[in-house]
Amino acid sequence: MDSARSNPSEPAGSLQSRGYHITVDDGRESFFALSIEDASSEDAWLMSDTVVALDGMR
Repeated sequence: MDSARSNPSEPAGSLQSRGYHITVDDGRESFFALSIEDASSEDAWLMSDTVVALDGMR
């Protein structure tokens, strides 16, 4: 597995973000998820189910 490296001479990729409200168990359980993706790569993404609101992180 390659380690992630930052190259300051290369321009940053275009990041896209999406928020989801996911429901499971026939509606008995639900949670929020946040996805951040690099539009130029199918392998560069991050998904978190721990953040409900960014204001709550302060």
